[in-house]
Amino acid sequence: MKKRVELLAPAGSYEAFTGALNAGADAVYLGGEKFGARAYADNFSAEEICRALRYAHILGKKIYLTVNTLIKEQEFASLYDYLCPFYEAGLDGVIIQDLGVWQYIRETFPGMALHASTQMTITGSQGALFLKEIGAARIVPARELSLAEIKTIKEKTGLELECFIHGAMCYSYSGQCLFSSILGGRSGNRGRCAQPCRLSYQISDAEGNAKGDSGYVLSLKDMCTLSFLPKLIEAGIDSFKIEGRMKRPEYAAGVTAVYRKYIDSYYKNPDGYHVEQADMDRLQKLYIRDEVQTGYYERSNGREMITVRKPGYLKTDEALLSEIAQNYLDGERKLSAAFSASFHAGEKAVLQIEGGSVSLTAYGPFVEQAQNRPMTQNDFLKQLRRTGNSFVDISDVNIVTGENVFMPVRQVNELRRSATEAFEDRLIEKNGLLARRERVQDTLQKEHKNFQNRKKQAQLHVAVRNWEQLETVLRYPCERIYLDSDWYLEEFDQISQCFERMTGTAIFLALPYVVRERDDSYFQELFSHLTGKLKIDGFLVRNLESLFRIRSYTSEPEIVTDVGIYCFNAMAGRFLHQYSQESYLPYELNGKECQRLVEKMMDGPEAGDGSPRISMVIYGTIPMMLSANCIRKTASACPGRTDSRNVLEDYYLTDRYHVRFPVFCNCRHCYNVLYNSVPYSLHQKREELSEMRLFAVRLDFVRETGTQTEKILDYYFGKSDVFPVTEYTAGHYKRGVE
Repeated sequence: MKKRVELLAPAGSYEAFTGALNAGADAVYLGGEKFGARAYADNFSAEEICRALRYAHILGKKIYLTVNTLIKEQEFASLYDYLCPFYEAGLDGVIIQDLGVWQYIRETFPGMALHASTQMTITGSQGALFLKEIGAARIVPARELSLAEIKTIKEKTGLELECFIHGAMCYSYSGQCLFSSILGGRSGNRGRCAQPCRLSYQISDAEGNAKGDSGYVLSLKDMCTLSFLPKLIEAGIDSFKIEGRMKRPEYAAGVTAVYRKYIDSYYKNPDGYHVEQADMDRLQKLYIRDEVQTGYYERSNGREMITVRKPGYLKTDEALLSEIAQNYLDGERKLSAAFSASFHAGEKAVLQIEGGSVSLTAYGPFVEQAQNRPMTQNDFLKQLRRTGNSFVDISDVNIVTGENVFMPVRQVNELRRSATEAFEDRLIEKNGLLARRERVQDTLQKEHKNFQNRKKQAQLHVAVRNWEQLETVLRYPCERIYLDSDWYLEEFDQISQCFERMTGTAIFLALPYVVRERDDSYFQELFSHLTGKLKIDGFLVRNLESLFRIRSYTSEPEIVTDVGIYCFNAMAGRFLHQYSQESYLPYELNGKECQRLVEKMMDGPEAGDGSPRISMVIYGTIPMMLSANCIRKTASACPGRTDSRNVLEDYYLTDRYHVRFPVFCNCRHCYNVLYNSVPYSLHQKREELSEMRLFAVRLDFVRETGTQTEKILDYYFGKSDVFPVTEYTAGHYKRGVE
């Protein structure tokens, strides 16, 4: 029999958790008091999670814990104590974004199912295969994927796939958004997004001419796939995920109940699947925006996915909320069981429990002969009925006692407790789930100071994306130049001629920010050029999809992981060091956090064989958001995918404060990059950076002209004492993010 799809519900509180289970969820995902991507949800205490695990397992349900934020080096020490109780309690899986957390849990908690969060931005089968190689049990792919892409990942990897079917959607690829972080210090990667995408913007061209109507052009309509469920089931998706840990318990229960109804309806009669309008109306009255769509499963992007006018929620029906509360929010529903007990002097006490097709017999201590007042059946009954905090409710009790018997109350209670606990364990085993695991030891290695490479000048690397920038850069003794790979393919012959007589400068290709299954031909074309007359020394990799493709192609060129493959802690650095020769620090760490991480990598056991290379961007315009949706298409029309990147025009978004954010539309790979309004520069921190033991610092030239590029390089090569950019930001270097 074909495996049925799992219905996975959100829970931001214990009430939402029990409500979701009562409404028919097969599994629930929730967050604890740390490391979850919904820092402002009620979340669960450690005791609540452990209790929830036992309750869910008795019912044959599962719980997945969100540990899906990036974790700073100083926070890492608390990860073991945080996770260990849940591991021991039989936690079914952990949803992870941070590669350091992934590596640590894999090493420390054997048997724990590792689920790749959608924050990992898995956009194709190659990235999924990479995660399978490192122990993934399940992938939550990027929400931007089509149904065809989902099918391909399933066919090529065999991994479990968990996909969203309902709720709010981000405009950006999850995990690749710094918009809230850079503008206000509230990081989506740390569970604190302020949602600037839900505000109003005006789209304009480079000359300031308005394009289309102003409005909420980054605000996606909420997802609702009720009418689309049969196709999702037939695609082989393993788990249907409802978004909404920040929402009320009535939402979790109400939405779960509707989807439960229609999943069951499909399996009962696939050909007769039909959605009643009344159920669509119920969903739209449960904290959902007033316009809905089916996500990216059937389309790649488009204005019809956007709520251009002010996005609001439909009025919630109080009568509906009351009905949901009455039907599902009545707390834990205990399992009915029958007790049979016998107490005879000189024999062991016997307690048998039957329920849920499970029968268990437990034995207590020997029953005594009463010296004074003997115990009656009612005395034993009073103690046996006190099931209290267990998940068992006594439906029937049959007690047999001999004459003149006595047993201390504490022993009767202990017999009841131990028997009930063993009965619950037996139920959990029958459901094929874990009641508990053995404790494991913390595998974090202690730091060893070896002070290697104590003082070494960082190399200066430069990234360019057009001729003006490249021709300027070639006049300076840069040790490495990163060429935009799209531009490299367009201008291959001319670029090859340009480098023919050059020696001493390494040439690396900066790969696209986003690649999908459709980019197979792109990589074939790229690899065919690598054997030509221009030697490529390495690659700047910006996603796990590209990392796996490059590793599969060749082991010779160096691999450098960029800022978006987050080296947020030393454990992540250690992990990346297995697959790349160099890693870039992320934008969201402050200077002290960067220093601490580099020191740990240089001096600690993470150094391993050969020093890891840690580098840092010190100038450039920060890409704040990568999106599958397209500003150009929202404003006017889509020219279609093209092999030429230079046909594109840049767009701008202007916010309510008249700040303009440039947007680059990459039609070759069909994604947008929204950049910050001003460049990022750490030129005032050069002395501090020189003490950080970085392998390299990088200047990213994005929109600079040749003249602007020259002035910046003059400053860094000591030809000028004046930094030429007057408006800039130091990003998070001073304060960092929470």
